Amino acid sequence: MDPLDELLYAVRANGSVLGTPVLPAGTALRFTDAAALTLCAPLRGEGWLHVDGRTVHLKPGETAIVRGPEPFIFSTSPDGAAEPIDVTCDGTVGAQPETEQPGGTVLLAGAYHVRQEMPRRLIQGLPAVMVVADEYDCTPLLDYIENALAIGKLGRQVSLDRLVDWLMVCTLRDWFDLNTPRWYAALGDAVVGPVLQAMHRSPADPWTLSSLAEVAGVSRTTLARRFTELTGESPLGYLTDLRMTLAADLLAEPGSSVAAVARRIGYADAFSFSAAFKRERGISPSMLRQPAGV
Repeated sequence: MDPLDELLYAVRANGSVLGTPVLPAGTALRFTDAAALTLCAPLRGEGWLHVDGRTVHLKPGETAIVRGPEPFIFSTSPDGAAEPIDVTCDGTVGAQPETEQPGGTVLLAGAYHVRQEMPRRLIQGLPAVMVVADEYDCTPLLDYIENALAIGKLGRQVSLDRLVDWLMVCTLRDWFDLNTPRWYAALGDAVVGPVLQAMHRSPADPWTLSSLAEVAGVSRTTLARRFTELTGESPLGYLTDLRMTLAADLLAEPGSSVAAVARRIGYADAFSFSAAFKRERGISPSMLRQPAGV
């Protein structure tokens, strides 16, 4: 599983999806989910996101992803001057108007609380707002979602969540293809890409610079230079950070033990793993370990 797949695998909505009623002009919603990522897609009409001091126009056919956990505002007017209503994606907004408001805005939003260390590391490098235009024409799907929400046909825990997951995955993929962050570009490199894939696929293997160079089919010097150019880290430095990030996720699992986690990430014993973890993270692994039954 490559780094982007790890991120996409972690973004799943679970009962945290909000389909608004028709929002008239002058409405402002403040999202307070404190989510790692929030998807916003106008099913009808347009809106403006007010995030981190910026105002971003969200037009029909566009989908935005907002990086949290700070609150942000979605408004149906560019100035966002209206007093915002605090909402969460697993809550509701007002009541459905009795009469149709053709000029209003209907917003679909989904909150994603990403708790694993591995994908969180990738999220930290994303901008505050990502906007992607729909190049595949999802209008029929969005119309279906709006109609189903209006008549209460969609079950939040299954149908709506999974549809929003699909929109989130497609939007993230499109954004990465268009913007190509440093580590994402490295995945497509003929030398560095296979090495990244190998390390993420089998982080516990006894990798050395020589064995990683064999995977790439180049010399150790060439790999070290190319890997550092594309990722900003040495191959073994990246591997250590990868292992410690994975270890932090494993230690948070109920009933985990330091010795078992050490073996799963490639350390022969708990002592050497604990020393490495404290050196890299500043705390002992036992401080992260969940007691059994939690």
